[in-house]
Amino acid sequence: MAQDHTPRYTKAGEGYERDMTYVPDRITAQPGASRDPRGHDKKPAEITAPTWPVEPGRYRLVAAKACPWANRSIIVRNLLGLEDVISLGMPGPTHDARSWTFDLDPGGVDPVLGIERLQEAYFLRFPGYERGITVPTIVDVPSGEIVTNDFPWITHDFFFEWREYHREDAPNLWPEDLREEMEEVMRRVFTEVNNGVYRCGFAGSQESYDAAYERLWTAMDWLEERLADRRYLMGESITEADVRLFTTLARFDAVYHGHFKCNRQKLTEMPNLWGYARDLYQTPGFGETIDFDQIKAHYYVVHTDVNPTGIIPQGPDPAVWETPHGRG
Repeated sequence: MAQDHTPRYTKAGEGYERDMTYVPDRITAQPGASRDPRGHDKKPAEITAPTWPVEPGRYRLVAAKACPWANRSIIVRNLLGLEDVISLGMPGPTHDARSWTFDLDPGGVDPVLGIERLQEAYFLRFPGYERGITVPTIVDVPSGEIVTNDFPWITHDFFFEWREYHREDAPNLWPEDLREEMEEVMRRVFTEVNNGVYRCGFAGSQESYDAAYERLWTAMDWLEERLADRRYLMGESITEADVRLFTTLARFDAVYHGHFKCNRQKLTEMPNLWGYARDLYQTPGFGETIDFDQIKAHYYVVHTDVNPTGIIPQGPDPAVWETPHGRG
């Protein structure tokens, strides 16, 4: 069954466990090796997953604007200036049980890959592939086969493995001196916020929902306090940690507050987080990747178990994202 990281339930009535099994291949600058993230002058570390060579023009990133996990890959591609190096295919916001589809393109066909469903790229390499057809996915254009859909590594490798092709003023998304703390922050952001909203939305019982709700808001309060005395999560510069948090915040009031019952407060009612989110939204590379109509269409139409009517709410007004953030 195709899924946008659709939750996998442990037992009926309980909370859910996200299936984190992906195609583990990596695209690396040196075959069979990964650059040391703590210093590029060090010897590359061997990796066990299959590797593909860095090669401009060879790969296509397939990433729907509707999906937060895919959204982060589009942002990192923009920030690093890889638009002319790795092409971008964009499925529409909704999908059926089989796959994401390219219904935004003329004739419903991706103009580079020549396919109607992302599933086709999976089946070319893995006939009868049974796991979720997820975005982001990187496809090898010459063969038409999937390379990887392992979303945390995709953005990591955009930074470390494609450095030769970054634009000159690209931000340092993984600063060496902050890396250890940043890993801890990103881990908490993922488990408690990125994944936390889904834990609330797909809770199968009142008990599991209540526990998920408390975990989410404990983390949101921690973030609100952390951002009281720093512009970004790690200080005065944008890092990958900010990208990872932003895609959840951008969807919070439009989707998670109501659809996923994360309704203690709206994002707009948390001064530091709201200013921070607008600051990022108004930074080149971020806001242009957000399409609120696509975001709402995806969640409210695809999640029929949560919203069986398929009705898409009209609000909130996206114009509020352009208001002054006061964090400069």
